[in-house]
This record gives sequence, C-alpha cells and structure tokens, in this order.
Amino acid sequence: MSGCGSGAPKFKSTDITGVDYGKNLALADTTGRVRRLDDFRGKAVVVFFGFTHCPDVCPTTLADIAGALKTLGPDADRVQVLFITVDPERDTAADLQRYVSAFDPRFIALRGDAAATQQVAKDFKIYYEKRKQGDTYTIDHSSQSYVIDPAGRLRLLVRPERLAADLPDDLRTLLKEKA
Repeated sequence: MSGCGSGAPKFKSTDITGVDYGKNLALADTTGRVRRLDDFRGKAVVVFFGFTHCPDVCPTTLADIAGALKTLGPDADRVQVLFITVDPERDTAADLQRYVSAFDPRFIALRGDAAATQQVAKDFKIYYEKRKQGDTYTIDHSSQSYVIDPAGRLRLLVRPERLAADLPDDLRTLLKEKA
C-alpha cells in the first residue's frame, strides 16, 4: 500500500481536511480589536478553547504549544496561537493578556460576550459547560486544539496528550505546503 500514496501530506495528528466547520471567528483580542481567521492568512494557526482558572488542561496545553513553537526556530514566527476563552464572565482582557503572555508573548487571547462565545464554540464543535464548585464554578470543556493551514483551511485536530509529540512535525509539514 505504501506505493499507492495520494501525495497528501502525512500528519501525526488527526487530519480533518475538508470538514465543514471551524471557518468563522470574530472575537476581540485583549486590546479590543476584533480578530478574524482571515487576519492570519499566510500563517499556520493553532486554536485552543479554555479559561484562565483552569487547573490542569489549559496551562498544560498552552505550555505544550509554546514548547512546540520553540522547536520551530524562526519558523515559529509563521505560526499564530489563538486562545479563546469559554469563560468571558471571569476572564477579563487584562487577565487573558497576563495568562497567555506567561506562555509566549506572541499568543493572542480572544474573548466575546456569552452569545459570541457560544457561536464560535458551536462553529468549532467545542463543548463547554459551567459547573458549580463550592462557592464558585469551573468549566468543563473540550480539550482538543485545531490547526488551520496558511491558506485558512482547518486541517488538524490535536489531542492534548499528543501536542508535544505531534505538533512540531505537523506544523513543519503545513508550513512547507503551498498556500
């Protein structure tokens, strides 16, 4: 079978090229500027949904993505990481900026009101739900990351436990493609 290759790139992550979701995004960054996926055309984009009060998955995921970028050397400048909060009630712009900058100053945090957050999560097939926890709450949420190629197409779904191992090679492969 190996001689019957289609010429398509071989990814370590789940190749979801051609899916009909993850195409729209219009949320404010921490300066208030509305960002859209088209703003990042020409770069590979890693999209992750989470929240700043997350005790485990979110900080681990962002640290793994930052580590993956470090392995790319100068090519890391051709990758944009977007962290989208699923907790706009608590995650202020200032909190988000401090949070993502702790992992990599190039990361951009995005937020919207409850309706905009719900719409973007739906567009990316992200589950999230507020759960009471003592006197406060936490948020259960999907933990996958998505990778969009420089032409603006959603290409990969990366499971959190595979980020460190798979993302660097997959980003290198995407950055070699013609847009």
